[in-house]
Amino acid sequence: MVLWVQVGAWTYHYSDQGDYTWEQARNFCQTFFTDLVAIQNQQEIEYLNKSLPFHGRYYWIGLRKLGGIWTWVGTGKALSKEAENWALGEPNNRRSNQDCVEIYIQRPQQAGKWNDEPCNRKKKALCYRASCQPFLCSQRGECVETIGSYRCECYPGFHGPECTDVVQCAKLEPKGGPMNCSHPYGDFSYNSTCEFGCHEGFERRGAGVLRCLPSQEWSANIPTCTAVACPVLRAPEKGELNCSHLHGDFTFGSTCAFSCQKGFVLKGPESRECTATGIWTGDATRCEAIACPVLSAPDQGEMHCSHLHGNFTYGSMCAFSCQTGFALVGLQSRECTATGTWTGDTPHCEAVTCPVLRAPEKGELNCSHLHGDFTFGSTCAFSCQKGFVLKGPESRECTATGTWTGDATRCEAIACPVLRAPEKGEMHCSHLHGNFTYGSTCAFSCQKGFVLKGLESRECTAMGIWTGDTPHCEAVTCPVLRAPEKGELNCSHLHGDFTFGSTCAFSCQKGFVLKGPENRECTATGTWTGDATRCEAIACPVLSAPDQGEMHCSHLHGNFTYGSMCAFSCQTGFALVGLQSRECTATGIWTGDTPHCEAISCPVLRAPEKGELNCSHLHGDFTFGSTCAFSCQKGFVLKGPESRECTATGTWTGDAPRCEAISCPVLSPPSRGQLSCSHVHGNFTYNSTCIFSCEEGFVRMGAEMLQCEATGNWTRDPPVCAEDGAFLKQVLAYSSSSALAVAGLVLSGGLIALLAKRLSDREEKRKLLKPTSDLGVPGTFTNSAYDANL
Repeated sequence: MVLWVQVGAWTYHYSDQGDYTWEQARNFCQTFFTDLVAIQNQQEIEYLNKSLPFHGRYYWIGLRKLGGIWTWVGTGKALSKEAENWALGEPNNRRSNQDCVEIYIQRPQQAGKWNDEPCNRKKKALCYRASCQPFLCSQRGECVETIGSYRCECYPGFHGPECTDVVQCAKLEPKGGPMNCSHPYGDFSYNSTCEFGCHEGFERRGAGVLRCLPSQEWSANIPTCTAVACPVLRAPEKGELNCSHLHGDFTFGSTCAFSCQKGFVLKGPESRECTATGIWTGDATRCEAIACPVLSAPDQGEMHCSHLHGNFTYGSMCAFSCQTGFALVGLQSRECTATGTWTGDTPHCEAVTCPVLRAPEKGELNCSHLHGDFTFGSTCAFSCQKGFVLKGPESRECTATGTWTGDATRCEAIACPVLRAPEKGEMHCSHLHGNFTYGSTCAFSCQKGFVLKGLESRECTAMGIWTGDTPHCEAVTCPVLRAPEKGELNCSHLHGDFTFGSTCAFSCQKGFVLKGPENRECTATGTWTGDATRCEAIACPVLSAPDQGEMHCSHLHGNFTYGSMCAFSCQTGFALVGLQSRECTATGIWTGDTPHCEAISCPVLRAPEKGELNCSHLHGDFTFGSTCAFSCQKGFVLKGPESRECTATGTWTGDAPRCEAISCPVLSPPSRGQLSCSHVHGNFTYNSTCIFSCEEGFVRMGAEMLQCEATGNWTRDPPVCAEDGAFLKQVLAYSSSSALAVAGLVLSGGLIALLAKRLSDREEKRKLLKPTSDLGVPGTFTNSAYDANL
C-alpha cells in the first residue's frame, strides 16, 4: 500500500509494505512519482520529521556519492556546504562502501539528520511528485519546488514572478557612423545587439558589436569613428615641410608641401596627400646638395676633405698639407659654395731648407742631397782620426722642420773606463787628452793592513781599454777563532772573515761566566789582541744536609755549580718541610728556600675523664718519640694501656684508655623494707648512696644510709627490719648503760603510753594498705599513700 502526504501541488509519498535497497527505492519513486526526495531546506526537514511515521530502518533520500561528491540525483546538483544536514560524526564511510544516505525520521536522537549507509541495505522509500511544469516560469527561468508551491528562479536578463519582465538597457546613439541593431526581446533590452561602422576614410575606435547584459549595462562603451591616420611626415633633411589638416594631424585629407634650404635642390614631388587607405600619394621627397668640381692633392702633398652632404658638394671642406719636409705655398683649405664653385686658388708644396754643416775638428764630413743642397732629405756622415772617437751621431739628416737630426758631432779622444782606487788603496794618474782617455796612466798602492794584488800601474790604449787587470787590496789574514766550550762567538768582519780589522766578541751560555778578554781584534800584523778566552760554570753556595736528614747531589759542571742538583730526605719519624730538591741556577743562587726536617706529629692526647695525663716530648709536643702515661683519680681504675707512644706514622701505640668507677657489691632491700639509691658514676659504684626504710610495724635496725667507698666496700653493713616488740627487746638488750638511762627517760611516764598507742595504730593501717612494687631500685617497694599515713 502506498501512503502519501500532500502539501499543495507538491506531494511526498512512501510505502509501508516492505523495504527496498537504494536503487530499488529510486526505481519505485521514478515509476510511480518523480524521484527520491531532494531536500532543499530546514523547514522541509522539520515538516518531514513531524509528518512521517517512525520506521526502525528509516528512509532513503535522493542523495548519493557520485565520483566522490555527494549529489542530488533528481537535479544532478552537488550538495553545498551550507545545505549539509549530517548527524554528529557523519558521514563516516565505514568499510568504505557507504555511498547512499538515509534520514532519521522520528529518531529519539539526531531526529531529521542524515547518515551515510551501504546502498544494498533495505529501508523505506521517501518519494516526491514535482509541482513544476515545463510551461511555468515563461521558459525564462527554472522552476524550484517549495513546500506547498513552487517559485521561479529567473535566468539572467529576466525578472518578475513568472520571469515575464525583460531587463532594459539605455538607448544607444551612434557617434560619427552607421549603427545596425537586433532586438530579440524588445528595443534596447536584454540580448539586444548593435553593430557599428564608419564612413570611408574613417576607422572605428572601440568594440564593433555591443550587447545588452543582464546587469542593464552594455557590454562596452559606444565606439567612435576617427579619421584614418597616415605615417607622420618629416621635413626632408636640409628642407622644410608645410602641411594643412582637415580631420587631424596627418590624417585622411591632409596635404604637405616641400622646399629645400640654400645650397640644396628638391628631388621628388613638391607636395603629397593622405588617402583613405592611410598612405601618402607620390614617393618620398629629398633635398640634394649642389655639387662642385672634384679636387686633387698637390705634388709632395696631401688633401683631407670633410663632406657634409655628399662628396665635393655644397658645404664640403678640403684641407691641404705637404709631406714631411715640404712647406705649403697657398691656401690651407678650400670650401664648396652654394654656386657650385670652390673658394681660392690651388696651393703647391716646396722642400724645407736646413743650415749648412761643417766637418768636426779631428774629423771628416760626407753629404748626399735629394731635393737641393742642405734641404729636406739631405744626409751627412761624420768620421774621426785614429785615437779619437765620434761624439754625437755618425750621420745627420735635414728634417721637415728645417733642423738637423741629433746634436752637433765632435771627435773626442777615446775614453777608457774611469778607474777608481782599489778599496783600502790609493791611485795617482796623469792625463794627455782628458781624464781617463787615450794615453792616460794610473799607479796604485794600498793602506796599512792591506797588500796589493795585481799591477802597480795601467795605461789607456787607443782601443779604449786599460793594460792589465784591475789590481785590488786584500786585508791581512789572522788565524780563524773558535767559540769557547759552553760559549758563543760573534764576529764582525770589515774586510773578510778573520782579516785585518775583524773583531770578535765572546759570551758564555746561561750559567757560565767569561774568563779572559770579552773582545779580540785582528791587527795589521795578522795576529789577535789578547789571550784565549774560556767559559767557567757559575758557582752556588755549598749546601749541607738538614738536621735529622740527608742530602744527595749530582754535579754537571763542578761541585755546587750551575746545573748541580741536590735532593733532600729525612730520617724515620721526620717529614721534609720545603722543596725535595734544589738546583743551582745561572744567577749563582739555589732554587727555593732551605728545607728542614720536622718530627711527624701525632694527634694531641687528652687525659681521660676522672684521670690524669703525664707526657714527655723529645722533638716537640705530641710528635714522633713523645710518650704519655695515664692514671685515674681516687675511686676510679684505669682501663687500657698505662702509656702510649707517638710512632713514625703519626699514630699512637695502643687504644685510648679510660677511667671507670670502682664497683661495690650490689645491695638488695631488706625483708619487710625498701631501698632507694642514687648513683653518681654507675650502679653501685664509687660515691653511690643508698637509703633504707622499713614497712609499718617494723623498725630499721642498722644504718639508714650506706655509701660506696674507693675501696669497693660500703661504709657499713646493710640494716634489717624487725617488728616493734622485737625492737623494744633489742633496745633493752643491746643498749649500753648510758643508752638504758636515756631510754628510761624517754619511755617514762605518758611517753610509754603514747608509744603503745602509736604501735597499735600502725598495725591497723598496715592491714588496710597493701604496698605496690616500686619502679625504681630492684627489691625496693614504696607506696606514697602508705608512707604518708605512717
